[in-house]
Amino acid sequence: MTDTATLAGLDPATWGDLLSVAGDPGFHRWHHQVTRTGGCSNPIHLRGFTRTSDRTTGQTLHTYSTADEPGGRLRLACGNRRASRCEPCAAVYAADTYHLIRAGLAGDDSKDVPGTVRDHPRVFATFTAPSFGPVHNQPSSRRCQCGTAHPDGDDLLGTPLHPERYDYAGAVLFNNHAGDLWMRFTNRLRREIAARAGLTQRELSEVARVSYGKVAEFQKRGAVHFHAVIRLDGPEGQDAPPAWATTDLLTDCIRAAAIHTYTTITVPAAPDAGYPDSWVLRWGTQLDIRPIRAFGAGEDVSEQAVASYVAKYATKAAESTGTVDRRVGNLEALDLLGVPPHPRRLIEACFDLDRVFPDRKLLAWAHMLGFRGHFSSKSRRYSTTLGALRQVRADYRAAEQREALGLPDYTHDPTVLVMADWQYAGQGHTPGESLLAASVARDLRINRETAREALREIQTEGEW
Repeated sequence: MTDTATLAGLDPATWGDLLSVAGDPGFHRWHHQVTRTGGCSNPIHLRGFTRTSDRTTGQTLHTYSTADEPGGRLRLACGNRRASRCEPCAAVYAADTYHLIRAGLAGDDSKDVPGTVRDHPRVFATFTAPSFGPVHNQPSSRRCQCGTAHPDGDDLLGTPLHPERYDYAGAVLFNNHAGDLWMRFTNRLRREIAARAGLTQRELSEVARVSYGKVAEFQKRGAVHFHAVIRLDGPEGQDAPPAWATTDLLTDCIRAAAIHTYTTITVPAAPDAGYPDSWVLRWGTQLDIRPIRAFGAGEDVSEQAVASYVAKYATKAAESTGTVDRRVGNLEALDLLGVPPHPRRLIEACFDLDRVFPDRKLLAWAHMLGFRGHFSSKSRRYSTTLGALRQVRADYRAAEQREALGLPDYTHDPTVLVMADWQYAGQGHTPGESLLAASVARDLRINRETAREALREIQTEGEW
């Protein structure tokens, strides 16, 4: 249940609500629903029914109605990937991303990815943004340019040394075009590989394919950069690449493609809005490429480390820079939300530039500092999909429910008719429910961590 320190600080209204929920006759069923959502902090409420019947005889095989549920509602997990919005659902998203990325590195028969992908050339690459002006940082061997040795967590980290000279417009335009830059990079990468193999683009597609999985991360300065697993496959994807395909060749091609003039985007000047010069957007000079190892020692990163790293950032967004995690309707709201000066100026630049480039939807994505792409994405043949992983989980839950009710599997039975009617009935918890749901989420998290620790101990004993 909720810890004593939390309970001691409750206001009377929340206390009353918590006691009302816990004392309700339907509390056990409410607790079951919340547990099924993983302790979701902002569940979706539905009203409705489902009826399963035999087409030939008209006999009703099973019925379910929310009329018998607490409050007449069924609660479903919101599924939000942002940890700032719903930590339990974000944990599920991170776990799915981990398995998706790792399957593309190590293979997984249950996800239709052969183990032979382990032998393909593959690297872990980080693509950063260019400089828009010097910022406060933590150099490894010297003080920051401001003369201070900043401690971890210092609010000045990532903020400009000279805000009046910082290119805020260039920063948000880079974020806004980052997805387009990635597309140009992948196109150029295929050309670089074809050139080194002595093939045309069409000939390359007949013998090799580039596969990838990537995630976006915001640096403290508010600039987005990408972490990507890039793999060289055969023409069908996941099959063996040609003999000339090596990790060194892939690394060399990535470096060449990242700095090529094709991998740039020119944004026209807007002199009427006070921007007399055009912007040439490109990747930053800090390009990090590391081979991924499967087994053994070495300095290269491991499959598990890469999958964990990607999954970690799949649930984060621009709020790590001090901005907010939802859309901003007007600049006055920034005062009420307490947005720090640096991200505030980036948001203001989005508002300003939206009038110049309305097709880029900078106003709608101002809370993301201009970035409007997917935070995690992959090429078609890299691995399984998040949708497939969710379907497996849904099928497992459905089978579990059928077993509990003693029902056979009607999924593929043409003689069975399923009728359903569902309506949206709200979202979220009352204050008392929020505390109880957080307690459920904490207990589930502790159980998972305990199970993982026990599994690690078993694996360690097995190695000895």
